[in-house]
Amino acid sequence: MEHLIGQPAPSSDNSLGGSGAAAVITDGTQASFMHDVMDASRNVPVLVDFWAEWCGPCKQLTPILEKVVTAAKGKVRLVKIDIEANRALAGQLAQAGLPLQSIPLVAAFWKGQILDVFQGALPESEVKKFVENLLKASGGGTLPATEQLHEADVAMETGQHAEAAAMYSAVIGEEPENAKAWGGLIRAMLALDDEEAAAAALADVPAKITDAPEVAGARAALELKKEGRQAAEAMEGIRARLDANPEDYEARCELATALNAAGKREDAANELLHIIRADRGWKDGAARQQLLRFFEAWGNDDPATVLSRRRLSSLLFS
Repeated sequence: MEHLIGQPAPSSDNSLGGSGAAAVITDGTQASFMHDVMDASRNVPVLVDFWAEWCGPCKQLTPILEKVVTAAKGKVRLVKIDIEANRALAGQLAQAGLPLQSIPLVAAFWKGQILDVFQGALPESEVKKFVENLLKASGGGTLPATEQLHEADVAMETGQHAEAAAMYSAVIGEEPENAKAWGGLIRAMLALDDEEAAAAALADVPAKITDAPEVAGARAALELKKEGRQAAEAMEGIRARLDANPEDYEARCELATALNAAGKREDAANELLHIIRADRGWKDGAARQQLLRFFEAWGNDDPATVLSRRRLSSLLFS
């Protein structure tokens, strides 16, 4: 494509940061395209946002792009090009195969070549995914928030719950609508037996992501922990009721909740599966509903969820 664009142009003032390093986000023109995009992409991936003043979806997409690129902390750059103010450039790029008849359009450049393209005003989650894929393809690793979330998850898995909470909080500071970070923070507080802090964190979750699976799962975990604590306090009575009547399904359901709170997930699921096997319709399917709450709280990839869901399916469809 380089022969279509012309020779490199000297950088403009707005393409330099105060320290002399290239700015992460710039406004591009035909004159600066070679320098800001083609040349710059030899060192770092460059996203080019083709937009126009009359394009409504462009105005929705550009702030999302700026947010994601800023959060990438220099791992990727963004050049915004107004196709109306740069018609000759747009025409040249269209001849090179870019479908600029439909905007917004974002092209990812790496090593002077177009690596990937997307059209339309994608949501933030999809833009992040696009940038993640670009970074992987260019050998740039992952977004900083993704790296920190991974470290936080490892800390949770290894019992370093306070450290995990701090890392989840740091991600939230950078990305206030990161559902995975909020879910992780709530779960970290629960692991530290601080239900009050977990509830406070849940209350602070932005309205836009309150129904995200990560937040919903953490909410279910908090609710079940409260219920489990109450059931555990009545454990002696629950056991006595079951000794007197093994088919006391209310007591067995309470036992399952207490076992879950104690971390005995498979045992908890087995108590509910016992009820479902014996009386699938008990209390309008209350045992199955409680088991589904367990799955939501544990997460779809948890071994106890995978095993118990398989057993539930075989009971329901046998």
